[in-house]
Amino acid sequence: MTAPAAVSILEVAPRDGLQNEQTILSTDDKVELVARAVRAGARRIEVTSFVNPARVPQMADADEVMAALPRPEGVSYAGLVMNDRGLDRALAAGVDEVDVVVVATDTFCLRNQGVPTAEACLRAAALVGRAREAGVLTTVTIGAAFGCPFEGEVAEERLREVLLRVVDAGPDELALADTIGVAVPSEVTTRLGHAAAVAGPDVPLRLHLHDTRHTGVANAVAAHAAGVRTLDASIGGTGGCPFAPNATGNVATEDLVYLFDRMGVSTGVDLATTTATTRWLEERLGKRLPGALLRAGGFPG
Repeated sequence: MTAPAAVSILEVAPRDGLQNEQTILSTDDKVELVARAVRAGARRIEVTSFVNPARVPQMADADEVMAALPRPEGVSYAGLVMNDRGLDRALAAGVDEVDVVVVATDTFCLRNQGVPTAEACLRAAALVGRAREAGVLTTVTIGAAFGCPFEGEVAEERLREVLLRVVDAGPDELALADTIGVAVPSEVTTRLGHAAAVAGPDVPLRLHLHDTRHTGVANAVAAHAAGVRTLDASIGGTGGCPFAPNATGNVATEDLVYLFDRMGVSTGVDLATTTATTRWLEERLGKRLPGALLRAGGFPG
């Protein structure tokens, strides 16, 4: 029998994990968080977002963080961008890849980016074009792909419409985001199927999961079964969107590592090192984080 296909975990704690926290980490601590993720085995890390610091003060030191990062071979650092100014900063900072977000509903998109979805798609196309000309890998992430905190259910036809628009932009990768943690495995299977049909075989898919209703791990299994080989996760289960009411954390990196280790699926990430970083991050943030493994431990112990 062949071994199950490996899965890559894209570590998002330094960006999505910290952007909704009341405690703002120092630049040195952010750099240490990235370095710890690298030591644990992470090879793609979303480091920061190049956005207006008045709107997301937790990311105000994006340029300083990028300048201070170690640059080990084989590690790719990503930055989230919303507009041309953000992309200019990201390219100047030396990112290896950029993530451009388009929110699937107009109400949420207006709150998150100040424009409706159709305009966000046009912006994304322009940003992807510029980033690719600069030789940087590009991802377009469709936020609220499974549900919206303002408009409720997101119809499959609406998602397909947005998928068609963003695929036309020509990104290197396409991601669906369960921004408010409402997805269940059957929806993951169905909507990833729509994304694969629209994107075609040459555009890899990625899934961004939140564990708001404790469906994140189950959704990760469904995504792997559907052929997705890159999943976003955050050390300790930190995270949330500052523009979505009651937003809570991403699925915890250590929870996914334990899950896939027990399934015989390689992630390349060390569980003990990641769990130790969760303990360190709890101390820095002054709060208990929602990931399960720090409290429960691995098995066998």
